[in-house]
Amino acid sequence: MSDYLLGGKDNFAADRKFAEQLMTIAPEVKTMAVDTREFLERVVRFLVEQGVRQFLNVASGLPTRRNTHEVAQELAPDARVVYVDDDPVVLNHARAVLARNPGTGVVDGSILRPAEMLADPEMLRLIDFEQPVGVLIPARLQYLPDATEPYKCVAHVRDHLTPGSYLAIGHAVFDSRPELAAPIVDLFRQIVPQADDAPRDREKVLRFFDGTELVDPGLVYIRQWRPEVPQSTGQAQRVWIVGGVGQVL
Repeated sequence: MSDYLLGGKDNFAADRKFAEQLMTIAPEVKTMAVDTREFLERVVRFLVEQGVRQFLNVASGLPTRRNTHEVAQELAPDARVVYVDDDPVVLNHARAVLARNPGTGVVDGSILRPAEMLADPEMLRLIDFEQPVGVLIPARLQYLPDATEPYKCVAHVRDHLTPGSYLAIGHAVFDSRPELAAPIVDLFRQIVPQADDAPRDREKVLRFFDGTELVDPGLVYIRQWRPEVPQSTGQAQRVWIVGGVGQVL
């Protein structure tokens, strides 16, 4: 669905149908897909500047435009990236596309099974957890209700990282658009039956960064996270996703 919203070709009829339904409620989701990708790219560039050479991209989805390894390896050719997803179609496609790049790997895993994900042989082939790692979860946690214990799962990953590692998260919130919460939650119940009636707000998203120190500018709307062109509050809130990067202490 993200690939479709980005104008790509690696998507399916069901993805396109659902995305169109979503856009009838909130036409800005097309822009949000682009902004999420740009936020991820800015985060990766920032982490490379901090000396990070290992990246773990959780719930990566189908390979699309400006993937994590492309951004990282432009700046640091020795950068290594592991993509994690649990969708069989995504995994098969990603392995075919990424097979030509020895600095990338693909793991069948989920943030909800953190111990299994972190111990995967392909993960350990590329990622040395004794060295700093950038963990990227740009667009997954909003789909996981509290009953699945996402805070506990993210904390498990954080505790596995050496100090100096980073945790980057993007998360949709309805703080600035409360009228969208009910219709969008109802729509997503078609594919996520256990979707929460009360989606997380910014303060609840902030809890995912427990045990880290947020780097400037903190947890903000993603258009305000180190943009190339400054964004006003009004412009930023048109994309109702917050994001931040926490350094592991």
